Amino acid sequence: MEIQAAVTVKELKKRYKKFALEIPELRIPKGFATALIGENGAGKSTLLRILGGVRLDYQGGIEYFDGAMTDEEIRENTGYVGPNNYFMSHWTVDNVGKAGELLFDHFHRDRYRQLCRRLGVDMGKKSIAKLSDGTKMKTMLAAAFARDTRLLLLDEPASPLDPLMRDMLCSMLRDYLDEGDGERTVFFSTHNVADMENVTDYAIILEQGRIVEEGFVEELKEKYALVKGERVEEKQAEKLLIGCRRNAYGYEGLCLQSELEQLSGLDIAVETPTLSQICVAVMKQNTVLQMEEDVSA
Repeated sequence: MEIQAAVTVKELKKRYKKFALEIPELRIPKGFATALIGENGAGKSTLLRILGGVRLDYQGGIEYFDGAMTDEEIRENTGYVGPNNYFMSHWTVDNVGKAGELLFDHFHRDRYRQLCRRLGVDMGKKSIAKLSDGTKMKTMLAAAFARDTRLLLLDEPASPLDPLMRDMLCSMLRDYLDEGDGERTVFFSTHNVADMENVTDYAIILEQGRIVEEGFVEELKEKYALVKGERVEEKQAEKLLIGCRRNAYGYEGLCLQSELEQLSGLDIAVETPTLSQICVAVMKQNTVLQMEEDVSA
């Protein structure tokens, strides 16, 4: 099945003094939820701000919706949520709804109020500046979901939310996609891989400003195997393992399915990895951090 792209990125570059985001090519699959995963400082927020039109100081090309829309149509069809306080600090939650009506043609004030009630956001007179980080995020999400869009760009939407709200967010994202009949797309960054795995269709792992792995989640789980064994055979296995972890009794790590046969003589257990395990192993392989290699008895 041929997968269309909601967003196509080519030769994207954004340089800072000590960091560079460089993406030769990226295609965000249309009709799916794509998770952008990486360490702090990997470039996730920079990429989302560029795609959301918040940052314009970059090199390269970005095409939205097959290039069939004007800039104004792209703006109307794209919703961006980020950690920046882009609401005026003295606004109330109700002021956010009023501003949404003025800024966007397809902002539904009634839907916004309903979403605020569903998310437990008080429509009272408290200013945005006095809200908790979690409530600010819920307000921004309500404003984004109150619009008729075809693309949601969400920068760490789950980070300030409690576990119940994260579960609700996953349901909202899945409903958003299901109601779009394949025409809606979600692209979000997250550190809470385990919490967001049930809504993630496609994953992109970003390290040091570069994409180091990507693919549909089920394909990634078929690409890698989780291998577990006893310490006595660790040296024989570790050359094939990605992100190897050790304790006093054994080891575990990822192995490419294509190389699994090379471990056939060892006493190992082979399991299907979770997305979280895949991400941690790939990030560990590509990080500049000094990882602890061993845990003693």
